[in-house]
Amino acid sequence: MAFAAAVAVSSLLLRTRTLLLRCANQTLSTGSGLGISQFPLLLRHRRLYCSRRNVVEILEERGLLDSLTSDALRDTKPLRVYCGFDPTAESLHLGNLLGIIVLSWFLRCGHSAVALVGGATGRVGDPSGKSLERPELDSIALDRNVSSISATIRSILRTSSSSSSIEILNNYDWWKDVKLLDFLKDVGRFARVGAMMSKESVRKRLESEQGMSYTEFTYQLLQGYDFLRLFCDHGVNVQIGGSDQWGNITAGTDLIRRILQAEEGAAAYGLTFPLLLKSDGTKFGKSEDGAIWLSPSLLSPYQFYQYFFSISDADVIRFLKILTFLSIDEISQIESEMQSTGYAQNTAQRRLAEEVTRFVHGEEGLNEALKATQALRPGAQTKLDWNTIETIAEDVPSFTLPKDQVLNLSLLDLSVSTGLLESKSAARRLMKQGGLYLNNDRVDSEGKKIEADDIVDGKVILISAGKKNKMIVRVS
Repeated sequence: MAFAAAVAVSSLLLRTRTLLLRCANQTLSTGSGLGISQFPLLLRHRRLYCSRRNVVEILEERGLLDSLTSDALRDTKPLRVYCGFDPTAESLHLGNLLGIIVLSWFLRCGHSAVALVGGATGRVGDPSGKSLERPELDSIALDRNVSSISATIRSILRTSSSSSSIEILNNYDWWKDVKLLDFLKDVGRFARVGAMMSKESVRKRLESEQGMSYTEFTYQLLQGYDFLRLFCDHGVNVQIGGSDQWGNITAGTDLIRRILQAEEGAAAYGLTFPLLLKSDGTKFGKSEDGAIWLSPSLLSPYQFYQYFFSISDADVIRFLKILTFLSIDEISQIESEMQSTGYAQNTAQRRLAEEVTRFVHGEEGLNEALKATQALRPGAQTKLDWNTIETIAEDVPSFTLPKDQVLNLSLLDLSVSTGLLESKSAARRLMKQGGLYLNNDRVDSEGKKIEADDIVDGKVILISAGKKNKMIVRVS
């Protein structure tokens, strides 16, 4: 369906009506009796990963449903769903993970999916939930981000379905050929300014001191057009997104309804899920310090695992429901065990960390995280190596000293000079309490001095004050 060429020679209205007729004819020729909302693409993917329960019921039960545009989504007919991801950074982050989780639930329930990376809309920036306009990215950075994010999505969703059930697209592939006058004539005239201004993302910015640029104002129309293109060209009839995307999603369903004058059997739907919030009520994002990146090049599987291992007891059950695919019965059992007297602390967090790390980084990434976790535990018998210590380098303070200043230096002096402990007296007290470690080995002697064999791979030393406070000493 060469839509870009059609834009140049005829109106979008004529082309989309032709598409409707073509799809109807193809449906009749197969004798399936399916409506347009069940494009032929959908018929190839029927492998189920969950019970025959409707996917909406599953999302609702797990706290992953915020709003629906229609209860028709509760039917069990095959759907083709999409979620958009703007490439405003080289990696997706924890805030994006819910979108991938929900896509995965659709795939596991026998539907098919499209992940749309916004190579075009990323040049504009979604104003939803933002108090300031996003900084502009150059084309080289955007192309790099699109490639990296696409690879991450493909890698994560590889366990949810066959490769044919998930398609990854870049909306720049069609936007680069769209001409402004054609867009205004064929699409813009169907958009109602009053409705656009009433969207919460627009209204809040218009009321703010910073205001809103025309570029940002058009974003909902751009996203709506994406839905129209996916609906016509790829058989997509459901768009999902975070609750802050409701305005953008309904802009798309409204545009499809107005342009195609779609009947009920050809309707487009929207579904939103709650935003993943921190305990203080703020969103997880990439602009804040300590972002939880999904790409292992920006955050190692070990660091990713440790984040979830450190989740509070108050949040762990909620996270098990929304971020894992464990059954509700199993999660309820974990919750009951947390209340029992024999419960081992952090057992629920360990299960959460394992499940989410496996989903994002695969079995290999989980094994890497578990190996590092065990090796870096003070008192562990696992032999340390330089690579293992480097996995925690970003999260642990480090100090560099020349080799000749390290050799024969007492461990007490090294602990103080690096800033791990505030004084030698504090170091002595900790040592007497059994809490001072050199490369995970407990040190009891005040006379312990650093020897060549204590320098791991001739490069680093790891000293620990208790279970959590660590210092990496880099030996130059």
